Amino acid sequence: MNPSVKTLFDAVANEYDQQRKQLIPCFDEFYGMALSLTESHKQAPRILDLGAGTGLFSRMVLQKYPSAHLTLMDLSDQMLEGARRRFREEDHVQYIVGDYSSYVFPESYDIIVSSLSIHHLTHPAKRQLFATVYQLLNPDGVFVNADQVQGNTPAIDQYHKQRWLAHINDSGLSRESIDASVERRKLDINAKLGEQIEWLEQAGFTDVDCMYKYLDFAVFFGKKN
Repeated sequence: MNPSVKTLFDAVANEYDQQRKQLIPCFDEFYGMALSLTESHKQAPRILDLGAGTGLFSRMVLQKYPSAHLTLMDLSDQMLEGARRRFREEDHVQYIVGDYSSYVFPESYDIIVSSLSIHHLTHPAKRQLFATVYQLLNPDGVFVNADQVQGNTPAIDQYHKQRWLAHINDSGLSRESIDASVERRKLDINAKLGEQIEWLEQAGFTDVDCMYKYLDFAVFFGKKN
């Protein structure tokens, strides 16, 4: 993953949670759908969060599965420090600082989630990661990826960006925070919706679909039989 991604997210670690809702126009539905798809028949599933940041989505998942064994991985130790504070009362949460696109995981999982992270990878790295995720999942395991997508045409992609800019400019965020967010998004390498479904299917996933989409925010689902 691009090292400048780490630098930019290190810089906003302390404010990231409070800004997230203002930066995502569809916050409740986006995360709500992702959370509803994190399903396991086990009472204490093993769950991996890729690009977990401060643990915002992991907290929702842990509320759903209080006995889960949760592993959070992120490139930014500063972001994970926020997660450590968030989960300081929990004794079954572990942390990995590193690049999940090249890390060799020693365990398998029942649920693997990611939110607003994988779009930072190049397209070949995305495809490779999807294959890795499939291998890491136990039978009946699920992968839920709440992420960004590229517009199907350049005009649609530009429309997405215009709508997002209008939202954040009207969100109450400071000009400094808005400018920093726009700068971070310059590093995005969004892939088209259809491409990502195809890559998930090629990795071996079944029942693959985009379960929610609002502009360039989408929630993908895949299952390992």
